[in-house]
Amino acid sequence: MRFNKFFILSCGVILTACEQKLKIAEDAVKPELTTEQVNHDTDDPAIWINHADTMQSLIIGTDKDTDGALYAFNLDGKIVKRIGDLKRPNNVDVAYGLQFNGQKVDIAVVTERETNKIRIFQLPELNPIDNGGIPVFEGETQRAPMGIAMYTRPSDSAIFAIVGRKDGPAEGYLWQYELRADSAGGYVTAGLVRKFGTFSGQKEIEAIAVDNRLGYVYYSDENIGVRKYYADPAKTNNAELALFGQKKFLDDNEGISIYPTSDSTGYILVSNQQDNSFLVFPREGTRENPNDHPLVGSIPVSTMESDGSEITPVTFGGKFPGGLFVAMSNGKVFQYYAWDSLYKKLK
Repeated sequence: MRFNKFFILSCGVILTACEQKLKIAEDAVKPELTTEQVNHDTDDPAIWINHADTMQSLIIGTDKDTDGALYAFNLDGKIVKRIGDLKRPNNVDVAYGLQFNGQKVDIAVVTERETNKIRIFQLPELNPIDNGGIPVFEGETQRAPMGIAMYTRPSDSAIFAIVGRKDGPAEGYLWQYELRADSAGGYVTAGLVRKFGTFSGQKEIEAIAVDNRLGYVYYSDENIGVRKYYADPAKTNNAELALFGQKKFLDDNEGISIYPTSDSTGYILVSNQQDNSFLVFPREGTRENPNDHPLVGSIPVSTMESDGSEITPVTFGGKFPGGLFVAMSNGKVFQYYAWDSLYKKLK
């Protein structure tokens, strides 16, 4: 999400102050490397880990435009694959082990905003396996899918896509779909299983992240804070579990990444977009309340207006000490950071 009208007007009236807000901090963490440029506008990354050879893992990212594309980058930031002819691809996430054509495959799932569909590509080749796309938010006047996060249920390995949109109702803003293989047609289909999620109505909901291990989904209600729900649609409790980060962000709260330090502990990083920093909250909550996520601190980074990010504790042979953090930045690029460098700046 870019500037709202109020922010643009404020910058026009108080230019010096706004320029100061948008500057990269002198003590900002520098990326280990920056990717090759895409054609239009990077938006959201996902990290696919090749479990057979982690050094062959990929960063999957979108190029958001009517003439947009899905890109695969290697660990050196080089473009190794481009899937074009996508109509404003917005966000992307990956899932592992989808049962398809008699085998388990890994997938990248992308929202295609101008066609009101999600697209599914098999990894690592990025071959489409969705029969041209799966319509979402059918029957709604407000569609335009934007955010997406994948959830894999531990009990049966069922895979779900949780999808957000440009605009929508105050309740039931997110729709959740279970992915299934069509054995006759040889492609993936999806069935709607849940509508949930409160929306303030102030901006939009784009950034969505799932904590598969703990079973939670988080999303950024921009200008409000981060909302938390159970990720499993079979849960009887469909109520909001938490709203945190209120009044902590300069303007938009955006991309969400979850860094585990154990099965149950770690950090939630949320883009403070116009401050060019990431705010950090405890993944496990507090000792008294697992749904209380007080601010731990802030990490200044070299990204400009980061919409989306992803993180993994995998170090890729020590190439990224502590793990790899990938963030979108203005300039048609993604930036790769080592977690250890970010953690040293946590303040």
